[in-house]
Amino acid sequence: MSVMRPTWAPSEVDLSRPSQARMYDYFLGGEHNFAIDREVARRAIDLLPDLPMIMRANRAFLRRAVRFCVAQGITQFIDLGSGIPTVANVHEVAQEQNPDCRVVYVDNDPIAVTHSEAMLVGNGRAAAIQADLRNPRAVLVSPEVRSLIDLDQPVALLMLAVLHFMPDSEEPYRVVSEYRDAVAEGSYLAISHASFGTADTTAQDRIDLMERAGLDLVSRSSEEISEFFSGFSLVEPGLARLPLWRPDSVRDLAYEPERFAGLVGVGYKV
Repeated sequence: MSVMRPTWAPSEVDLSRPSQARMYDYFLGGEHNFAIDREVARRAIDLLPDLPMIMRANRAFLRRAVRFCVAQGITQFIDLGSGIPTVANVHEVAQEQNPDCRVVYVDNDPIAVTHSEAMLVGNGRAAAIQADLRNPRAVLVSPEVRSLIDLDQPVALLMLAVLHFMPDSEEPYRVVSEYRDAVAEGSYLAISHASFGTADTTAQDRIDLMERAGLDLVSRSSEEISEFFSGFSLVEPGLARLPLWRPDSVRDLAYEPERFAGLVGVGYKV
């Protein structure tokens, strides 16, 4: 049976293959996903009921990290693996604090880029590009980055919920180091990353469940995630569970931190 193609789906998109960006959209309650994305996402939720809560907490961390960077004087953002637009996107949060902020969204999913471009019509201080974040040079020399981002001035690099989809064979540490070397001193790096913890006796069970659910990700320890911040100084409170990084209010602490199977942090390039 053929699958009906939504009007917003580019013709080159394979409707039979799930996408991490579209699954993330589904977890957040979005509507820009296909039946295959919903099928895999529901299977994942059946196995790991906390997943939607974790995804929402990841989005809340993004907002807090962006506001923090703007408060430090940052006016340039590169959101690597930005995904499909949803509530409170980077440019909305940043430009609400400072209208001069400039943002470039980077994603390899054409649907994410198409929707980002539509959202940004009329906004001359933000752009979206379809590119693979694993190729930093291609990203950094793109016309959009070159026109909006001054790499001689501090930049905030955002890599949320993307590095755990890169196995060691794809050299994630090299990729991050290339972005680090390209930005000026005083830049920031924000990361969120799956981490079940070596002390977690159910860690391997959770990893197995993720694989069975179609979420092929790499869980890394706090020490391994800290390595991504080589050349950066972690700001307080360092690496933390999702709701514990500079929470906005006590409502952010409503759940046990251990249920959030990930670590987040923001580093300052020294």
